Amino acid sequence: MTYKDTLNWMFAQLPMYQRQGKTAFKKDLSNTLKLAAYLSHPEEKFRSVHVAGTNGKGSTSHMIASVLQEAGYKVGLYTSPHLKDFRERIRINGKPISKQFVIGFIKKHKSFFKENQLSFFEMTVGMAFDYFSKKDLDIAIIEVGMGGRLDSTNIILPEVSVITNIGLDHTQFLGDTLELIAGEKAGIIKPNIPIVIGETQSATKSVFDKIAKENSCKIVYADIVLNTKYESDMIGTYQEKNIKTAVQSIKELVLQGFQISEENIKKGLLNVVKNTGLLGRWQILNDKPKVVCDTGHNREGLTYIMKQLHQEAYKNLHIVFGVVNDKDLSSIVDILPKKAYYYFCKPNIPRGKDVDKLKSELLDYNIKGDCYISVDEAYKTALKYAFKDDLIFIGGSTFVVAEII
Repeated sequence: MTYKDTLNWMFAQLPMYQRQGKTAFKKDLSNTLKLAAYLSHPEEKFRSVHVAGTNGKGSTSHMIASVLQEAGYKVGLYTSPHLKDFRERIRINGKPISKQFVIGFIKKHKSFFKENQLSFFEMTVGMAFDYFSKKDLDIAIIEVGMGGRLDSTNIILPEVSVITNIGLDHTQFLGDTLELIAGEKAGIIKPNIPIVIGETQSATKSVFDKIAKENSCKIVYADIVLNTKYESDMIGTYQEKNIKTAVQSIKELVLQGFQISEENIKKGLLNVVKNTGLLGRWQILNDKPKVVCDTGHNREGLTYIMKQLHQEAYKNLHIVFGVVNDKDLSSIVDILPKKAYYYFCKPNIPRGKDVDKLKSELLDYNIKGDCYISVDEAYKTALKYAFKDDLIFIGGSTFVVAEII
């Protein structure tokens, strides 16, 4: 099988939440535990940091990895979803997993995957852990896919657990209140392992405090204890909370014997993109007109983005916008700019929301624009009509951004 054949098989044969939605969601870890045993428990062969949260967990994971790289450590990084290439999910010191490893792993274990009906995510986590276990890592940063308690990554015993924040996202799986969602995210808290919480929220603090106490583990709220301000190449004021979360997580690693200097922290935060290859976080694609894309897609993520947009100087605002079909538009319409022209588009995945339905639903909220046959067509049209001092924003879905970058 070629690399392309391998990916086609993975995407076609195995359930994948990002593409299909709730039909791919599994409510227990039995398959993951079965796979871990089959692979001789690779998760036990490397040290790790486990990162969960509604927003910012990807950025925070990349920041932690970058700082550790600056300190001279060999660092694995597992994140999801990918934007352009599946291999973005599994990296060591910023370098993606090789195509040969992906091909070989699937070929070797294909019959097991089919026999046990493993999901795309379960299989991918197994691949990441197997890869890391073979590469003599110093540490790996592991981002939770969704939730925490039942996420396939939740078989590791990390040095530090991290929860960035809690918002109302994936409510059909995790619960419809902040307290319920916090309970699911807190499922990554383990006995005697320190937990860093990135954002103190009145609705969730008691949940975290209770579970931390039950597990006899130290709990630290980064936004309360950390006052030092750090600069980063991660542009956007909304990254300030992620920076504090990452730095406090690093400080917990130092307490456990990792040799990381203040200079390592500063350089790591200033070189996140260079060190890790991160894409799609307030990424500037063009200057005149200024074009920015961001993968934030739930209410909390989009709120941060809209605050950033309001700080920008521009004459007219153009928004290339698409969502997935299970997106609750009523949860975000009030924060979408009304004084903007929208270029509605459908991301090219099965979950993509029909563009005519998107336009019709948003028109009820006085959000106006035209429909385009593809993300690319929407973007090209926006570029055509935008003046040099205008701003084009691309977002609404990770998959819209992926088609532009």
